[in-house]
Amino acid sequence: MLWNSLLLALRSIRRNLLRSFLTVLGVVIGVSAVVTMVTLGQGATAAVRSQIASLGSNLLQVRPGQRLGPGASFGVPAFTEADVAAIEAQIAGLRAVAPESRSTATVVAGARNWTTSLIGTTNAHFDTSDWQLAAGRRFEETEERAGAAVCVIGATVQRELFGSTDPLGQRLRVRGFSCEIVGVLQPKGQAAMGLDQDDLVVLPLRTLQRRVTGTTRVQTLLVSVRDEGGIERAKAALTELLRERRKLGEHDEDNFNVLDTRQIADTLSGTTQVMTLLLGAVAAVSLLVGGIGIMNIMLVSVTERTREIGVRLAIGALEREVLLQFLIEAVVLAALGGAVGVLLAAAASVGLARAMGVPFQFNPGINLLALAFSAAIGVIFGYFPARNAARLDPIEALRHE
Repeated sequence: MLWNSLLLALRSIRRNLLRSFLTVLGVVIGVSAVVTMVTLGQGATAAVRSQIASLGSNLLQVRPGQRLGPGASFGVPAFTEADVAAIEAQIAGLRAVAPESRSTATVVAGARNWTTSLIGTTNAHFDTSDWQLAAGRRFEETEERAGAAVCVIGATVQRELFGSTDPLGQRLRVRGFSCEIVGVLQPKGQAAMGLDQDDLVVLPLRTLQRRVTGTTRVQTLLVSVRDEGGIERAKAALTELLRERRKLGEHDEDNFNVLDTRQIADTLSGTTQVMTLLLGAVAAVSLLVGGIGIMNIMLVSVTERTREIGVRLAIGALEREVLLQFLIEAVVLAALGGAVGVLLAAAASVGLARAMGVPFQFNPGINLLALAFSAAIGVIFGYFPARNAARLDPIEALRHE
């Protein structure tokens, strides 16, 4: 019975190909829109997590002030190199600790100039931030202690100032002094919020303090924890140690903040997931429109085939067989639209992901769910017309012209 009902449904669909195509089109658009939006949203979430991870593995960032943002550290004591030494000596399970001071300047090489970020730090910065060298070397210990005029540049600075020329050993003018380029960093690309991580010049901390900022202030402490499971423990120990070193009383609030980069990843990922759900919900409306289109066409089909239904009922067909025939027809239309929509969504997702610069994340679950939902749309919106067909009075149906 089921096979015969399926054959009858396919025959009816084939008999009205253009109408069937237009009916399916609503489901195709709905499914492809939902799957594409969800796939791109998951790709954006993965891209955000990847960009946050590129800042450094298991990284804690410690800054003066109770909050982030401009002016947050105004009037608050800065950190010192002694704080770094104390953290390294007293907190276990750390991979590396790096002090960091930042500034901006226009750097000059030959006839070219480029405005970039200056970072004063130690060799530990390359470990905490997972920087690898594409060429050259890190700072020597004597260069760090003496505040020597050496630097390591990012890929963007290399491209803008030197093009295809090897920059190693060349001089780079920074403010009122020139430094020798001893290393080039491997590119990382954009970070969260669209910042170019490769647009930087790294100097020894004392070089930046003496020749650029004129102060011994350390703006940020970068603390890389060896194992992810020890992050919370290290965060608590770090807070306790810094409160002690900054002579804060029991009831005093922290005048520094410890930021876990996982929190940034979770926050940004949560935002992209919410946007994905909203876009998916908006796209799902078109699925409902497609379902209404199926109901409309099935009602028209029942009206057109009233006499045929009457003949079937008169020669012994059961109501449930007529109901099943029209229900299968609606489900086939919806499922066909779902399958085409999934294929269209895959092609669209690949193209859009490439254009947006996010990874293509194929999710079998959402594709199967879209197919199942499209079939359910056929059942839900096809049931009412199918029930109307099954309940026709055979005598009245045979009289229908």
